[in-house]
Amino acid sequence: MEIPKRYDPKAIEDKWYAQWLKQKFFRSTPDHRKPYTIVIPPPNITGVLHMGHMLNNTIQDVLIRKARLQGYNACWVPGTDHASIATEAKVVAMLREKGIKKSDLSREEFMNHAWEWKRKYGGIILEQLKKLGASVDWERVHFTMDDGYCKAVIRVFVDLYRKGHIYRGLRMINWDCEAQTALSNEEVVYAEEGEKSFLYHVKYRLRDTEDYLIIATQRPETIMGDTAVAVNPHDERYSHLIGKTVLVPMINRPVPVIADNYVEKEFGTGCLKVTPAHDQNDYEIGLRHNLPVIDTLNPDGTLNEKCEIAEYIGKDRFEVRQLVVERLRAENLLVKEEEFITRIGRSERTNSVVEPRLSMQWFIRMKEISQRALQAVEMDEVRLHPEKFKNTYRHWMENVRDWCISRQLWWGHRIPAWYDEQGNVYVAETYDEALQLFKEKVHGSQSAVLSIKKLSTEHAALNTLKQDEDVLDTWASSWLWPIAVFDGFNDKSFDKRKGKVIKAANAELNYYYPTTILVTAPEILFFWVARMIIAGYEYLDEKPFSHVYLHGIVRDKQRRKMSKSLGNSPEPLELIEKYGADGVRIGMLFSSPAGNDLLFDEKLCEQGRNFCNKIWNAMRLVKSWKIQEGKNDANQAAILWFESRLSQVIRQLENSYADYRISEALLILYNLIWDDFCSWYLEMIKPQRQETRSLDLGTYEKTIEFFGKLLQLAHPFLPFITEEIWHLLKERSEKDCITVSRYPEGKTPDEGLLKKAEAVKEIITRIRDIRGQANINPNEPLPLYVLSNDRNGYELFRQTIMKLASLKSIEFVTAEIKGAKTFLVGADTFFLQTPVSVNVEEERKRLAKEIDYIKGFIRSVNAKLNNERFVKSAPPAVVEKEKQKLLDSEAKLKALEESLTRLN
Repeated sequence: MEIPKRYDPKAIEDKWYAQWLKQKFFRSTPDHRKPYTIVIPPPNITGVLHMGHMLNNTIQDVLIRKARLQGYNACWVPGTDHASIATEAKVVAMLREKGIKKSDLSREEFMNHAWEWKRKYGGIILEQLKKLGASVDWERVHFTMDDGYCKAVIRVFVDLYRKGHIYRGLRMINWDCEAQTALSNEEVVYAEEGEKSFLYHVKYRLRDTEDYLIIATQRPETIMGDTAVAVNPHDERYSHLIGKTVLVPMINRPVPVIADNYVEKEFGTGCLKVTPAHDQNDYEIGLRHNLPVIDTLNPDGTLNEKCEIAEYIGKDRFEVRQLVVERLRAENLLVKEEEFITRIGRSERTNSVVEPRLSMQWFIRMKEISQRALQAVEMDEVRLHPEKFKNTYRHWMENVRDWCISRQLWWGHRIPAWYDEQGNVYVAETYDEALQLFKEKVHGSQSAVLSIKKLSTEHAALNTLKQDEDVLDTWASSWLWPIAVFDGFNDKSFDKRKGKVIKAANAELNYYYPTTILVTAPEILFFWVARMIIAGYEYLDEKPFSHVYLHGIVRDKQRRKMSKSLGNSPEPLELIEKYGADGVRIGMLFSSPAGNDLLFDEKLCEQGRNFCNKIWNAMRLVKSWKIQEGKNDANQAAILWFESRLSQVIRQLENSYADYRISEALLILYNLIWDDFCSWYLEMIKPQRQETRSLDLGTYEKTIEFFGKLLQLAHPFLPFITEEIWHLLKERSEKDCITVSRYPEGKTPDEGLLKKAEAVKEIITRIRDIRGQANINPNEPLPLYVLSNDRNGYELFRQTIMKLASLKSIEFVTAEIKGAKTFLVGADTFFLQTPVSVNVEEERKRLAKEIDYIKGFIRSVNAKLNNERFVKSAPPAVVEKEKQKLLDSEAKLKALEESLTRLN
């Protein structure tokens, strides 16, 4: 067939993805093979593909494709998250455009609209992943609000409640005024560089005197909720005022001056306004001193009537802040304003400034169920890559706080708790089970024989049993993901009495769990990763995955996090359209070492596309050669060298994969293909008579074999182009795809041969450099003389050197050749006879400069070897390599000094 001159990704990507799906290459069912399982971090149904998704899913696809090639039963489970806050906001906005208010709808009506929105937009991102080449098992798509998944979430809530791990209480929580819902501590985010704010110094007058205290506050709009002023009991400046009364500015409410050790004498003015309803620490001070709680804020962030100032009621908190500052200034109560940079908590979902709020919510007692998950990471049962995140994980787990899991929304898993008219709570999986609990409470155990119908006539309260209006935090469903996607909480698998999942009762769970690796970003290490580990040990006494690969954040060249608001985030699908999926995948991975941020530059995708073109052109070159029977012994050196080099790289790749250094693995492979194969091997074997382009059959078959193995090594990174070339190299059936071929295994590399080959490449390069510097025709045959104690070492590569360096002869000598261009490779001296005479003075300067460089290099190697810490901590192979470098450099220095002496 005729091979196109240019590689066109558009022509092949859709074709091969459709073929892979048709052949069900990504489908996985339990069998005799060892499983390699990845569960996708489920993207929100509100989401579309962004650069973070691109990086995350490319890494997963590299790992799953390699496992498939290695003979594992590779299972990559896809799915999406219902994303309560984000999705409800989208649905409310959609309804607003139609002139419908959420408040005008019943819960059922709103949910119908939400499901309609989900059906229309919820699967967009999964379809986009196909463009990237994601080899997920599309028959396993899960959604966190599927019926089976919902049942699992509710079942776990009930179980944890019965175990005493879940409770309901009035607590200070984080409140999102825009979404009007509670947030967990982990859903509050802070700008890395902080945010600009002001510190207002305000006078609080002492009652019945003209004296006053000065109190600094960042939130003057909360002054109307003050119920005390606190000072440190050991602060001599204020000790005489403890027990006195001050007047709250503007409203003149009398409040006490109290003493509390929480107040820092050195911070601010040493006086603290105490607003128990609007600050966590103030709330705790209020509990210690039995202070009243005055909540002046409505759920939407506007002020209510408790602020006592009519003109502020119904106005937004930040508008009121400015009004308060103006009034304080007018009443001569504002001493000064200071601008400063501080940490301001914002909602991770809406970016709204978070308000502390006293609220009745549901919580999980995290300390009690977290210990096993902490030990798992400490003992490397679950390994974090890179390991530096163990310290971060440990700090969070040792200081874990109770998790607020209720959200004031409609879209999500409704909390399975029902209340009677007296406020008693009944937690159960279903309404009927809640009725049974109510029945037992009202009538005692004897009532179990009574029917629900009879009870309903005897107790009208039964008809008023109401379900909790709130839904669960999204993370309180996705923490079950590795178990629930394999239906681990179904009726057969879940033992309600013990509160455990019986793995042996579920064939899929038994086969695929624990999964192999989780690939995610460090910012959800606690949101999701830690909680999945907790759930794994709580319900299966087993880890959910063996490894966690934490990749960095995608940033622009200025190190800014990519976001649409900054306008610095390219559209992934547009990049794929421009550079091809393979080019973009390579571009993403070129500079993304585990745990470190990726500084993305579109030029990386261009480099990825160029790499694809290089491979394509190499294939076209090989396929252009005519084949003749026989075997050319002159090509044996190239074949032996590349076979050994290929084996060496396969080992290097395995080491990189084992430590999840994916970017490093790509660079190793890139150099093997671009430099060793394309720039050297193909040049070594290329027919010298271009007009005939004839290559012997033995060399051609070996080259096709090498090319095939290179494609297999590259396939996890470049799935589309490798599949296309796989079928162009030789005729194959539609099922004989590289996607399901066998990953190559390397033999033991010949280290001596590899070292000699590197010397040969340096010899050829030096000769080409000399030709270029002297403007000598690159094809003019020149004689080369070699001064070496190892004459036999060059025999294998004699023909290769003569061919690639355009030499007419290679002769070994015992003395220097006068007037020739001289250079050293290792301990050997080479003399190239050229038509241009040697400038002795220039040659002397060159040798002296090279001697200085080698001496400096020797000093740096000696410094390493004399460093006890390096010698003890570095792998033995690395230390031996440094010792060999020292020996080679010392031999080269000796030869250089001898050459300089002879020249002198």
